[in-house]
Amino acid sequence: MSSVPNDLIELGRVVSAYGVRGWVKIQPYAAGGDTLLAVKQWWLKAPVSPSGSGVSSPPVLYQVSQSRAHSGTVVALFNDFNNRNQAEPLKAYTVWVSRALFPSATDNEYYWADLIDCQFYGVDAQGNSELFGRVATVFDNGAHAILEIELGHYDDTHQFQAQTNARGRPLTALVPFVADRVHTVELDTKKIYSDWPSDAL
Repeated sequence: MSSVPNDLIELGRVVSAYGVRGWVKIQPYAAGGDTLLAVKQWWLKAPVSPSGSGVSSPPVLYQVSQSRAHSGTVVALFNDFNNRNQAEPLKAYTVWVSRALFPSATDNEYYWADLIDCQFYGVDAQGNSELFGRVATVFDNGAHAILEIELGHYDDTHQFQAQTNARGRPLTALVPFVADRVHTVELDTKKIYSDWPSDAL
């Protein structure tokens, strides 16, 4: 049995069986479809009960023998799958891939998973660089990627302290991830620098 990698990234979800020969249809998250098509080792994890009851099962390795894009989804056939009855039980399973297997990104392109938890810097009223918070998530608005920044700071022990509203909920800001706004991404130090003004938060 293969050991589960410690760098798995969730890239999509099985929405249904596809056809009668054992294929599955995957709804990829954002830009995850290209990676799913490039990698042949997927880890599938059973859905957790909405109530949160029960024990979460570990992911299971599936070897992909064929895959292709299909109308905004990815369809795939696993090794030793040859009929719909094998595919149907996988509905709602999440699909994970080891970060180490991702294809190399080209210059000025980044995997969204690598941007999560990066410190995000903008500029204050005097034009000086200022830490606004950290990247909580990344999503696509149809035109470009959007960074959702959780506002806050790091304390003396390097623990993140989020800004909250009167109800205790974290404050966030949305920043377009475009070259006109974000000028430097340092993945080795997990820092992103932009010219986003503090008065736009």
